[in-house]
Amino acid sequence: MAISKREFVIGAAAAGGSLLLGRRNTAAQAARRVIDAHTHWYPAEWVELVQKEGEAAGARLGRNDRGGITFSASGINAVFSPNYIDLESRIKAMDETGIHAQVLSLMAPMVYWAPPALGLKLAQTYNDACSAAHRKYPERFVGLAMLPMQDPELASQELERAGKLAGLRGVMMATAVMGKNLDEKSFFPVYAKCEELGWPIFTHPVAPLGGERMSKHYLSNLLGNPVEIGIAGYTLILGGVLDAFPKLEVMLPRAGGNVPWGIMRLDRTVERMPQLAQAKRPATVYLKRFYYDCIIESPQIVTDLIRLVGADRVLFGTDYPSPMRDARPTEFIDNLAELAPADRDAILGGNAARAFNL
Repeated sequence: MAISKREFVIGAAAAGGSLLLGRRNTAAQAARRVIDAHTHWYPAEWVELVQKEGEAAGARLGRNDRGGITFSASGINAVFSPNYIDLESRIKAMDETGIHAQVLSLMAPMVYWAPPALGLKLAQTYNDACSAAHRKYPERFVGLAMLPMQDPELASQELERAGKLAGLRGVMMATAVMGKNLDEKSFFPVYAKCEELGWPIFTHPVAPLGGERMSKHYLSNLLGNPVEIGIAGYTLILGGVLDAFPKLEVMLPRAGGNVPWGIMRLDRTVERMPQLAQAKRPATVYLKRFYYDCIIESPQIVTDLIRLVGADRVLFGTDYPSPMRDARPTEFIDNLAELAPADRDAILGGNAARAFNL
């Protein structure tokens, strides 16, 4: 039986009970450690491998007028711009914005578009590069491993290897793997190993929904990506993944996409049609099984999210080096006047330190 709306609101208010009027002083701001949990990086050696072997695997490669390498394959488009590759300019930008450490992750096109053998090679190259970046700058970077999920057996093997590399602290996974949702039973050995390692999974869109209707007005990003995130989150709930792996942590970008905001309707739907779900409990119970980043551009929505899930489940992120990122990202959290100082520190760094073992 789903919990009532009143019970849900009471629980949300309790979770957000630490929302208080108050602001930080400058000395306290200087003492905190800010960790950016949502950033993307293309290692130079990974880009070189895509250039060398990608076209034979069906990718189309080129250059744009700004010097970026363009990529297209399996409906996935990407640009490998210099600012996504260079670490030194990244550190300079971090220093300028008061960010002490970043969690590096691969974004589109990831590696699923490639045949399994090349996908494994690309994943290994990325994971080795992440480990090298951490060893060179141990206080500035950790990384999320990439796995060739198009072949779950190879993915499990690479996860076993990556788990021994210095500086890797989780797994980056697309919201879907070549059209397959994340409750595929073939993925379960990967989840079991992540749970064993204590590694969270960050699930991120690669090829957003939308087709031709989303091709204009940047709707594929504005609407397609949040829906993709919602599909991933609801699939993990309804498919019983979070029950099968009770210690598995999952991070959802963009304040959870559609997940938090439709959760009561999901509860009602499952109450009326229980055959839809393998989940053992109402969907609302699983809200606190996810981490959520704060990339939503709305103080009101982030505040509501904190009330729903608790400040301990919200992570600071910037989507660096996306041109859409906030120029003064920490100010967004500092300006949440209702947020208690301890919770502000937790969101800006403490939660990520716990989640990624920093």
